[in-house]
Amino acid sequence: MLTWVYSNLGTILVSLVLVLIVALIIRGMIRDKQKGKSSCGGNCGCCPMGGACHVQNHIKD
Repeated sequence: MLTWVYSNLGTILVSLVLVLIVALIIRGMIRDKQKGKSSCGGNCGCCPMGGACHVQNHIKD
């Protein structure tokens, strides 16, 4: 078992680093969502989904 770990140490370390990076990204996205932050710039004219995400705002206009 120990020889397998030594022979695959590089792969294991890279995998752990990638898992850590993904976990930090997800944690940041969750925190932003809880704080009410959004990635939407609010300029629906330049967005291909402009008519879909802010439907209530377009109905009021």
